[in-house]
Amino acid sequence: MDTRKEGLPRNARFSAQPCLASLTPFFLACAAYFLLWVPGDPPSWVGALVKCLPVLSLAGFLRTSSGRARSAALQVALLFSALGDICLIWPQAFLYGVLAFTQAQLLYIWVFGLRPLQPGLLLPVLLVFLPFSGFLLPHLQPRTVLPLAAYSLSLATMLWRGLARGGSARWGAVLFALSDTVLAWDTFIRPLAHGRLLVMATYYAAQLLITLSAFQGPRLKTS
Repeated sequence: MDTRKEGLPRNARFSAQPCLASLTPFFLACAAYFLLWVPGDPPSWVGALVKCLPVLSLAGFLRTSSGRARSAALQVALLFSALGDICLIWPQAFLYGVLAFTQAQLLYIWVFGLRPLQPGLLLPVLLVFLPFSGFLLPHLQPRTVLPLAAYSLSLATMLWRGLARGGSARWGAVLFALSDTVLAWDTFIRPLAHGRLLVMATYYAAQLLITLSAFQGPRLKTS
């Protein structure tokens, strides 16, 4: 396929330059989270708001900056992510948080699309996810096994589609998977020094990169 004849870009480039100044609320919200976060603080609605504010600001950024059709699905995915952030504040709402993030991953998969398919990228994803999932399984409570298995499947699929899409989606998907891997280890296997800092730093970076992918087309093959 000759991309020049089709009027499509050769590479995944920004098709509509976003106003980066509009990302200022996101960076301020991230700074507020890391400055105000105190390890061991009890769950609170103030803490929940501070935690989800960076992701909500990205949804607002998309709403004002992108006119693409799939931007709406990405905004909804960010809202589900923010809901998941809130639920994970309270241990008794953990499974609701997993459900919210599973829905967010399904929407990311839809946004990234299935073209180019790149089935070869699925093998390395499975080679990472399957052994880690098997290692994690004995550390889980029985009631969490099925919800977390469903989430892991959606996360692995999102990573595959992000890698196939390329651009900032690729690195956002990688950082999201890394964040959740560290979170799973820190939560279910053994607490890590500065684990929460690493989890949230990679998570916010992942959401930013996935958001910016709304301004990029999928990576295309040229001939």
